[in-house]
Amino acid sequence: MAHTSAHVAHTLTRHIDEVFGLMGNGNAHFLDALLTTTSATYTPVRHEAGAVVAADAHFRTSGRLAAATTTYGAGFTNTLTALAEAAQAKVPLVLVVGDEPTSGPRPWDVDQIAMASAVGVRTYTVGRVDAAAATVTAIEHALTYRVPVVLAIPYDVATLEIGEIPDVPGPGTRAPLAPNGASAQAALDRLAEALAEAQRPVILAGRGAWLAGASAQLGELAEATGALTVTTALGRGVFPAAEFDLGVAGGFGAPGAMERVREADVAVVIGASLNQFTMRFGELFAPTTAVWQIDTDERATHARVGGFVRADARLATAELTRRLAEAGASPSGWRESVDTAADRVYAVGSEFGSDGRLDPRAAASRLGELLPEDRVIVSDGGHFIAWANMFWEPSAPDRIAMVGTAFQSIGLGWHSVAGAARANLDSTVVLTTGDGGGVMALSDLDTAIRSAGGRGIAVVFNDAAYGAEVHLYGLKGLAKEPMLIDEIDFAALATAAGGQGVVVRELADLDVVTEWASTPVDERRFLVLDLRISGTVVAPYQEEVIRVNA
Repeated sequence: MAHTSAHVAHTLTRHIDEVFGLMGNGNAHFLDALLTTTSATYTPVRHEAGAVVAADAHFRTSGRLAAATTTYGAGFTNTLTALAEAAQAKVPLVLVVGDEPTSGPRPWDVDQIAMASAVGVRTYTVGRVDAAAATVTAIEHALTYRVPVVLAIPYDVATLEIGEIPDVPGPGTRAPLAPNGASAQAALDRLAEALAEAQRPVILAGRGAWLAGASAQLGELAEATGALTVTTALGRGVFPAAEFDLGVAGGFGAPGAMERVREADVAVVIGASLNQFTMRFGELFAPTTAVWQIDTDERATHARVGGFVRADARLATAELTRRLAEAGASPSGWRESVDTAADRVYAVGSEFGSDGRLDPRAAASRLGELLPEDRVIVSDGGHFIAWANMFWEPSAPDRIAMVGTAFQSIGLGWHSVAGAARANLDSTVVLTTGDGGGVMALSDLDTAIRSAGGRGIAVVFNDAAYGAEVHLYGLKGLAKEPMLIDEIDFAALATAAGGQGVVVRELADLDVVTEWASTPVDERRFLVLDLRISGTVVAPYQEEVIRVNA
């Protein structure tokens, strides 16, 4: 005989190896069963939001499903921002929580199902006879729809003996969406014809193309058409031929590269949703560019799209290449005529800003040279996000995770480290955060240091302010006091928590990274670089936001 919580733990860990959580009344028996009777790895966090964020970052940096667990009530409500982020970013994970008894709510219970639904997350509640089946169903839902899901264990059911744990068939897999049907076939015919005639084609790919496994097919299509390539922030590294790539599109893109994109006569967007930042608020493509989109969504995701093919990125891209070959189409030759390296150059600035503090561009550029090549970047949200995206090139889309940008939140950075560290056991995990988000998430500073240890580096862009607000609302003349932060010594905080904290006031201070990297992993500590940066330097994407809001 086994109780309900054991049924959930055993069934969950047949499909999931990593669990992140914080113990409370509602999940105590689940965690006991998880730790004493399964082989799953459990990583404790210090804040409930951290459990969900770690599971989120684990998937983004590995493609493998992870679970989170918290108690009911306040434990659950603490996860809502992280759940909303995962839902909007389409990141699958399973959150196992306690819930009110089946007999009805107690004074401290809240309607968790309604709250989860409000942020776009479905709840499966474990029953007296279907605990294992409900667990598999929750996993299948998360994977099929690429969303987070809540698996709730009512308080009076958690320790109920319900028999031997059944061997429930594992979650099924959905076949990729083929471009079937007359409409999709006709659209592919028109797109193939447009690409065959294009003189300056561009292919823009996003994270959806990576998740579809379309990297090789994208390379073949780019070669067949002679197209230049460009990616979203979350799709970098998806194209195999880097020498013809213009880098990241949108506000993070280099000015020369973005001007080159506007020269395109045909642009094909594959596995990217075209949000306002990628589209540069409507300025990415020239008015004369014919824009096509290939996506699994039911319709085009941006008004600028003129032609749409609903299909899996890998299947549709391969089909396009086949059509071009059958038609005897020749590559345009455009990409061989372009110096993409020159187009991708960013302005680095001098060492210091006008206020005498370190220029964040110069610091980020230098760090791009010093950071270990085998690195996974996790990013918090905030004004600073430009610097890593501009100067730290990831080798593949799953080597960078921007947790918070989908929901426009800050304060999820430190939580992310644990998930990425568990997902990439041999790589250096690099966190980039600002002082505003950094101090908000300090509850899991200890978790980051403990989980990544000598494989972890955090870069705190510390301008003693909420930079985005200063650069937008401060310029409008609003009172700046709410936008400012007393300068926080993150180096001292990190050292107190067991890490190695270093205040960086000039570029020479960054040489500590070389010393750290040359030390054996088991002899070094988690390194926190507290960059005292200038608040006068405005990120290019923020300048676009300012322009739009002017």
